[in-house]
Amino acid sequence: MAKENSQHLRQLIAQQAARMMAEEGVSDFAYAKKKAGRQVGAVENSILPSNAEIEEELKLYNALFLSEEQPENLRELRVNALFTMQLLERFNPHLTGAVLDGTAGLMAETHIHLFADSIKEVEMFLLNQQIPFDVNEKSYRVMNDGKRDKKGDNRKTVPVFTLETEKGLIKLSVFDVDD
Repeated sequence: MAKENSQHLRQLIAQQAARMMAEEGVSDFAYAKKKAGRQVGAVENSILPSNAEIEEELKLYNALFLSEEQPENLRELRVNALFTMQLLERFNPHLTGAVLDGTAGLMAETHIHLFADSIKEVEMFLLNQQIPFDVNEKSYRVMNDGKRDKKGDNRKTVPVFTLETEKGLIKLSVFDVDD
């Protein structure tokens, strides 16, 4: 019985996290699941759903509640991402996240990874193109010998340029060329 209750709670957290991601534009799975867990009263991290479980609930949520708007919104986000990637072609851009996998909600951010010799190279390019931006940092878990480090011991912090467009925010994470 306890296992059924914890499984039900896990699904409830996944559904709540998916709703936040679809409606509020939350793009961070960890943040969404922790906030959803607090909202439903879960105190143990072991009960939190996996990103894959949340992604499945997100697809279901989009199909049920956003079936009219989401496909067109996704198309517009992808067109905007393509334009941005073409502009930043010299930095070998890679689209990632919800816009790539098709789960982007109405307020979703677009995430693009860039590869450059230095952050200054990207910064100067954006300045020369007169593209306004903010700069922050983000920590990514990196692979160890082809395996993902589950404990989070092997992390890399990279600069992130945030661009504000008519279709929402675009986050440009800048990695070293050899990453």
